[in-house]
Amino acid sequence: MPPKSKSSKKGRKLTKAQKAKLQQEEEERRLREEEEARLQAEREEQERLERERKEKEVERLELKDQQRRQDELNELRHLLEQNHTAVTKWKTDALETAKWERYMRCDGAPDPAVQQDINTYISLWRDDPEVNVTAVLKQCNLALQLVDEVEGLFKDATDPQENQQYKEALINLQELIHFKHHLTTEDILKRASSNIDTETGNMQTVIRDDQVTVCLWANIKKNPRFKGLNFEEVGFGFEIPKQLAVSDVAVRILHTHYDHLSMLARMTHLRIQTASRRSLAGGEEVPEDSVEQVETKENGKVEEEPQQQRVEEEVQSIQGLEGRKSATSLQSRKNSPLAEVQESNIQTQMEALEAEGDLIGSSVQLPLMNQAVHVVDLIQFTPLGGVFYYDVFHLPPQALQVNGWEIRQFLNAGLQTFHYPTEKFDFGSSDALICPPIGASVILPDFVVFLETPQVARWDAAEKQWRMDGITDVSYDEAEAKISFKMDSFQAFVLMQKTYANLPFQSWELRPLGQDAAIFMVNGALIDLSITIQDNQCLLQSERDRGLSHIVGKWMNVSALQKAMINAGVNIFVNQYTDNYVSTCGKDPLTEHAAYEQMALFASACAFSWSKWNSKCGAEHLVMQACEHLDSAPVPEDSWSLYLLGAQRSQKLEITEESEDFSSDHHPSSEFHSTFIHMLQDSMSPGGVARTRESHHLFVDTVQSLLCATRPLMYS
Repeated sequence: MPPKSKSSKKGRKLTKAQKAKLQQEEEERRLREEEEARLQAEREEQERLERERKEKEVERLELKDQQRRQDELNELRHLLEQNHTAVTKWKTDALETAKWERYMRCDGAPDPAVQQDINTYISLWRDDPEVNVTAVLKQCNLALQLVDEVEGLFKDATDPQENQQYKEALINLQELIHFKHHLTTEDILKRASSNIDTETGNMQTVIRDDQVTVCLWANIKKNPRFKGLNFEEVGFGFEIPKQLAVSDVAVRILHTHYDHLSMLARMTHLRIQTASRRSLAGGEEVPEDSVEQVETKENGKVEEEPQQQRVEEEVQSIQGLEGRKSATSLQSRKNSPLAEVQESNIQTQMEALEAEGDLIGSSVQLPLMNQAVHVVDLIQFTPLGGVFYYDVFHLPPQALQVNGWEIRQFLNAGLQTFHYPTEKFDFGSSDALICPPIGASVILPDFVVFLETPQVARWDAAEKQWRMDGITDVSYDEAEAKISFKMDSFQAFVLMQKTYANLPFQSWELRPLGQDAAIFMVNGALIDLSITIQDNQCLLQSERDRGLSHIVGKWMNVSALQKAMINAGVNIFVNQYTDNYVSTCGKDPLTEHAAYEQMALFASACAFSWSKWNSKCGAEHLVMQACEHLDSAPVPEDSWSLYLLGAQRSQKLEITEESEDFSSDHHPSSEFHSTFIHMLQDSMSPGGVARTRESHHLFVDTVQSLLCATRPLMYS
């Protein structure tokens, strides 16, 4: 056996040193772990103590809140009922005053509420031989005012017999107005040969007033090379094929600023219930397969629902959460004392909104949508800018001048429609079998706003509905605001836009401007708007000028403003169908409505704003920014505080809008309250609280109506 080397011995000694070092390191590691365990235990103990402290603090605050809950609820109930009583009295008095003023007008217009007066008016006007276009258009404007009044009665009618009565009156008046337009058109076309344009050899004319624009072209020369005509002064144009260019025809583009056809579609095709609803009382969501859909034709009948059931369903029309709540959440909301306060006021507010047209109830029936045949859904789309009636007629026989005598052939049939492409053409060739499409072009009306490229729909007279098929070669010149297209035949058409194109809101803010004054600012998906509120009047403001000049800067009540904005294409209002087309935060409607009530009560002294945490806090809660604000300047960023609202209580949050994660922990220096207004009062000055108590009931009602009509806590 060879002797061991010195290096081997030295290696063995190093191993022992390493062992010693390893033992030392192991001991140090053990000591560190023991220290870390001790520190962890201390931290856990501190956290446990902190949790216990917070739990005790929460229990103390809950006990304190419980002790004053009834007083706070009673005070809120008193404020709401006081305002509701005053508003109801004012509206009743205003209605009686309006009725008396209507009676004392003595302008020859019938009382729309009296069926005999309406029938007499329609009968006398139908028999009136007047065909002068100026006189007839003046008569039509008076009839249009009557249509608006009857439409209001139709929407408000609860008795089925009255509802049917007003519906018939509406249809008769609308048909008579259109009939009068035909009579004036016929009278002008009978004299077409005496008004020939020297350059074209045909007759063309434009007649317009505040409500209608009539463009007429009579084919006198029958030039086979004629392609079409642009009425430059109004921005309308048409294109016709050779078959029509050599025929005895007249083309008319009648643009009415109003839309009676969509109203007819709504009355003809009924949607009784929505596809997704949740009861305001917290009931379960109605499944889609249980939705009742009823469609009726002009001579059909609609099965009437029991009146009490209809009223209850209208009250429950605000849609609920997108998903089902847990049983615990529903039970909590049912047992909430705040819900009792809401129950006592929610019906009156919803009924008021319904009466003003802020929500679509069952009295306004809506057309069904059939994607397969391109029938327009008049909930998803809104016609804008009125209706363009695009017609071709047989040119009436023209007068002949013989030895100083005017000889004219009279036809009892009246103005006859030329049925293109079904008319027989005899050109002695295969061209007779080809019927090319006809073209149309229009400059977008200057009293509406199209937030997106407009879509064209044509009127199906047989089915009484709008359709988007049968329209080809659509082109839109955004710079000129001009749209051109072709159709297979002459039909009325309309320009449409998605109803909820400006939803959901990107942000919103409600800020006081003084006593009984505030501004509601909305940053929509496509356009930003602001509404100034003063007492019971609203004033719209927008940086966009085109299409809104007739309503921007004009004071009007909230229902008139809503109607004007929707008709102008800047809709920020919602109804029970909106959540079928727009993504929402899915909030409890009772909690949401209670928030709007209380925001309105304090709108003279407090500012409220959108919070990104509202979509993170769950369906049972709301989160918004709020603070006292007693001047008209913008709210400083560091003034805002976050508040969490629920069915049981309201609380101030510890997090801020800039926090990384959501937490429902309450602010250390705050308390719990059963109502939002008492939560706000904790951080308000005596002057601010006093200002809220002096708020006029009409201002409070207007703010609440605006919030309920837009529902910013749901659709942002």
